[in-house]
Amino acid sequence: MITLIALIITIIGAINWLVIGICGFNIVSWITFGSAIAARIVYILVGVAGAWLIYFIFRKKGRVDQEFPEKETRERIGE
Repeated sequence: MITLIALIITIIGAINWLVIGICGFNIVSWITFGSAIAARIVYILVGVAGAWLIYFIFRKKGRVDQEFPEKETRERIGE
């Protein structure tokens, strides 16, 4: 569940950077009404979410679906 939340937060952060790059408009500043502290908290949350996803990738060794290797093994042995 925490990985899904981290993924959503990271996607939102990526969309914010896309909008900054294309339009020069910062969604985080707009949502936080220009509050530097609130914007900093949002950026910290996005960074922590990204760090969690990096940890998740290394922990799973690139595998997101743990059932995949089991299904493949069952098919090879004929179960």
